[in-house]
Amino acid sequence: MHPAYSVIVFTTFSGAGYGLLMAMALFGLTGGIQPDRWLGVSGFVLALLMITGGLLTSTVHLGHPERAWRALSQWRSSWLSREGVLAIATYVPALLLAFWWVVLGSLDGAANLFAAMTLIFSIMTVIATGMIYASLRPIRAWYNPHTVRVYLSIALWTGALWFNLITHLLDLHTPWIGVFLVLAGVVAFFFKRKYWMFIDDHPTWVPPTSALGLKEEDGPVRLLDAPNTQENYIQQEMGFQVARRHIYSLRRTAFLGFFLIPWVVALVTVESEPSLRYLGAFAAVIIGMAGTLVERWLFFAEAKHTVNLYYGAETS
Repeated sequence: MHPAYSVIVFTTFSGAGYGLLMAMALFGLTGGIQPDRWLGVSGFVLALLMITGGLLTSTVHLGHPERAWRALSQWRSSWLSREGVLAIATYVPALLLAFWWVVLGSLDGAANLFAAMTLIFSIMTVIATGMIYASLRPIRAWYNPHTVRVYLSIALWTGALWFNLITHLLDLHTPWIGVFLVLAGVVAFFFKRKYWMFIDDHPTWVPPTSALGLKEEDGPVRLLDAPNTQENYIQQEMGFQVARRHIYSLRRTAFLGFFLIPWVVALVTVESEPSLRYLGAFAAVIIGMAGTLVERWLFFAEAKHTVNLYYGAETS
C-alpha cells in the first residue's frame, strides 16, 4: 500500500498521545505517583495536543476534509467510524481527570473513576485504530491478530518514553516508572518481531489459481496480457514496490530507532547526574519517535493488496 504521510504522522503521534494518557491514568489509578500540578499540566496538555494534532493531520489526505465528521455515523459497521467516536469520547474522562489532578490536586474518589475510564477509552481507541487495518481481508500483512498488538504496544511504548521525559524534567521519576519503561519497550519489540516473522512466513497473497476455482496441482496460472499499458491508480496506491534488500535495511533502522537505541539510552542515563538524565530522556523520545515513523512507513509499504494479482504481480 502506498504510505500516506498524513496517516503515518497521525498514527505515530496520536498513538504516543494515547500511550501517554495510559501512563498518566495508570500511575494515577495505582498511586504510583503523586498528583503534582505541573506533571498534570504538562502530561495532559502534551498528550491531548498530540492526539488532536494527529486527528487533524489524518484529514489532510482527504479530498474534502470538512466532510470528515460524516465518518462518525457508521459506527455500527465501520472500525474507522468507531475509532472517531472513541477518540472524541476519550476527551471527556481525560479532561475530567486533568481537572481533578491539576485544579483539585487529588486522585481520590471520582478521580479514580475518571482515571479508569481514561485508561479504558485510550486502549479501546488504539485497538479501533489497529482494527481498521486488521479487518481488511484482502491485505494479508494486516489481516492478522499481530496488527492490533503492534499498534497497542507501540502506543504504550512511545507514551512511556514521553512520560519518562516529563517525570525526569520535574524530578518526579521513580523506580516504578523505570520498570514500566523497560517492560513497555520489551513488549513493543516482542510484538513487532512476531509481526515481522508472521508476514515473512506467510504468503503475501492467495495464489492466483484460487481466483479461478482451481487447485495448485492443476498447474500455474499466469497473466496472458496486461490490462493496461501504464500504471493506474490502483497499482500506485495498492501495489507500492520496495526492494527486498531495502525492506530488511529499513527494518534494522526501525528496530534501532523505535526500540533499541532509546531503550538503552533511557536505561543507561536513568541514574546519571541530572543534566545527563534530562539529555538521555530527551534523546530517547526524539530517536524513538523518529524510529516509529520509519516503522509505520514500513507497515504500509510492506502491505500488498490482492488486487495486484490481476495486474501480473508475483505471489511472494
